[in-house]
Amino acid sequence: MNLNPVHTGRRAMLSAWSLIVLVLAVPLCMARAAAQEKPEGTQPSGAPANSTSASTQQKPDFGSYQTIYLTNVTSDRDANEIQTDLRNMFPRTRIYYVPSQHALSIEGSASDVQSAQRMISEIDRPVKAFRLTFSLTEMDADKTAGTQKISLIALNNGEKTTFKQGSKVPIVTGVSAEGSSAQNSQVQYEDVGLTIEAAVDGSADLLRLRTRIAQSSLPGEPAAGNTGDPAIRQTVLDAGAALVPGKPLVLGSLDIPGTTRREEIQVVSELVP
Repeated sequence: MNLNPVHTGRRAMLSAWSLIVLVLAVPLCMARAAAQEKPEGTQPSGAPANSTSASTQQKPDFGSYQTIYLTNVTSDRDANEIQTDLRNMFPRTRIYYVPSQHALSIEGSASDVQSAQRMISEIDRPVKAFRLTFSLTEMDADKTAGTQKISLIALNNGEKTTFKQGSKVPIVTGVSAEGSSAQNSQVQYEDVGLTIEAAVDGSADLLRLRTRIAQSSLPGEPAAGNTGDPAIRQTVLDAGAALVPGKPLVLGSLDIPGTTRREEIQVVSELVP
């Protein structure tokens, strides 16, 4: 049988195109099947694993508001520390401190505001106070020549308490050019006597004490240069120590110039009920 060459060429061409279409269709079908089997939530190829759509990001919840008054805080420093603590614990809330009212304004979710309120009730507790009794004892050899006792109250929060006993001595620091009369003199007053500064913090069983004790006196001699200003004699003790309540502690001992005596400084602490 004779075949027409034209028909034969057409059939061969159609067979070739059918084979090409089949070859291209198979991978496409396989890719679609793999995509359908892919678990939901899987990131597409080439996308970062932690990429998140802006529309799906959770916005902060500010649906609850509360004003909490700090009843036991005695300084802005303590209140600022509480505010910092809350901001670290609840970063998705708004927290502001009002110094004039000793109040914290908190805005956030209902659960965060409730947790913050519970946390403040655990932190804002009464500050314990301790009575510090300093004993300044003059010793002559082994005999006690005299003892001076000073008691002061210090809060267990590191704030400084100051005690002063003595007088203010006027010292001329300058004279105006108009003359040397007393009315034109510039006078500065210097504290002379006993000054005690003390601060405590820590636990009820062991206190950390930081204290400064200064004693000054007038020897009755004019200052060098014969200016008429008094020469002030001063002794200073700057110390830190650990105190066990009820147990006396000797902070230091010094010799009194020009005498055979020495002075011993002792302190004892006790919790104020």
